[in-house]
Amino acid sequence: MPYLLGYDIGSSSVKATLLDVDSGVAVASAYSPETELPIQSPMPGYAEQDPMSWWEHVILASRKLAGQGFDLGDVKAIGISYQMHGLVLVDEKGSVLRPAIIWCDSRAVETGNEIARRIGSEKCFWCLGNLPGNFTSSRLLWVKENEPEVFKKVHKAMLPGEFIGMMLTGKIVTTRAGLSEGMFLDFETGEFAGRIYDDLGISRDLLPDVAPTFGFQGEVTREASRAIGVRAGTPVTYRAGDQPNNALSLGVLNPGEVAATAGTSGVIVAVTDRNPHDSLSRFNVFAHVNDQPDAPRRVVLLCVNGAGSLYRWLRQNVCSTDGGSLSYEQMNLRASEVSVGSDGLVFLPFGNGAERILSNRGHGASLHNVDFNVHALGHIIRAAQEGIVFALNFGAEIVRSSGVEIEVVRSGNTNMFQSDLFCEAFANTIGATVELYDADGSQGAARGAGIGAGIYSLENAFRGLEKAREIRPGQAARAYRAAYERWLEVLNKEISDDR
Repeated sequence: MPYLLGYDIGSSSVKATLLDVDSGVAVASAYSPETELPIQSPMPGYAEQDPMSWWEHVILASRKLAGQGFDLGDVKAIGISYQMHGLVLVDEKGSVLRPAIIWCDSRAVETGNEIARRIGSEKCFWCLGNLPGNFTSSRLLWVKENEPEVFKKVHKAMLPGEFIGMMLTGKIVTTRAGLSEGMFLDFETGEFAGRIYDDLGISRDLLPDVAPTFGFQGEVTREASRAIGVRAGTPVTYRAGDQPNNALSLGVLNPGEVAATAGTSGVIVAVTDRNPHDSLSRFNVFAHVNDQPDAPRRVVLLCVNGAGSLYRWLRQNVCSTDGGSLSYEQMNLRASEVSVGSDGLVFLPFGNGAERILSNRGHGASLHNVDFNVHALGHIIRAAQEGIVFALNFGAEIVRSSGVEIEVVRSGNTNMFQSDLFCEAFANTIGATVELYDADGSQGAARGAGIGAGIYSLENAFRGLEKAREIRPGQAARAYRAAYERWLEVLNKEISDDR
């Protein structure tokens, strides 16, 4: 039976999925590790991981699939989804030079601000589509300025998915969307943004060659074949950052379509054929997986770093007892026993690094208006879920102010969207219908591999994708709006105090 294999390389775990080519249905999935991958923070605001640990868990997840009785020798093509904006540095032998600086690391915020000051904000927007911010290019410049001995040895600077591609195929390549994600793509020329980086000492030679997002990117080496069980010579035919890939997995490819995720971070992605921007760069614009110079498809991306990470932190540190932690289902039940607005309790969920929607400030999470005579554990849990939704709505309002509409939002029936309460709060606060599908990032990577291998077209790649349920805004919308206004009042005061 022919299969497509998709890998999703997250900061929490690696997931692998086998998709049956003929039916388009996921027939097997496996995670590794069972517990979340560690993130090292050697200094406040730092977030690093060992890239080799991702590869180790690619191997383990692959072997788990084989352990379920599936012959990975029947895989026809491989796709890769990965955590965005990370920086992996290797020398000429492909050896990792330092831990990867991952998406929630805040060290390069001021470096990005300095690039914008030197180049000029207007030039950055019409060239890059964004301010450089705390993205891969700023992180690379940070290494140049702060770790010059490491920088001297750099052969290639890669995104996390490019590193996994290298481990699979021995080739180092990026994509048009990857250049955009790293803040290296000049939207006007379609090439490396040399007019931004040449004077900063960042050479085009440091970046991989460009391969098509859908198309041949290399083939599995004999060494990788022995490690993962896929035949040597199997092509890698798709690669994308996790959020554009999530949009692909949901069939969100055309202007006006919107996707959302609520895993470690919370993200809303809207597709447009324009280049909207926010003067404070509180949302960002990247090339989508199907972006072409003559048919632009951009993703407008807003992100809240602390979504599932906040919920996990609560479970581990607040919802634990001598008998163990509450399950997520038990936490959701406790929260559902509390009314909308959490009886005035307000949770600001900004505890996972610098937040783009707060102009790259590392604000920190905080709990407000606690009343010892009123509030209990259920209030804290509900306030956390509402705080995540309200933070996403804060970003959504900025996106809408740029002329991008958000009326229907598609999401996978996974992570926090498995919570009925979270879905209700999301639909009623944002004022959009939520459509949930049985899809995830590793499935999307497998479908992308099918497109890149010529097995599917963009039009027929979504057979087997089924809608699980739909949630519409209802009578609770007014109560959620009032609760959001109270939350916003607290946030505005906090921001004002920070200044």
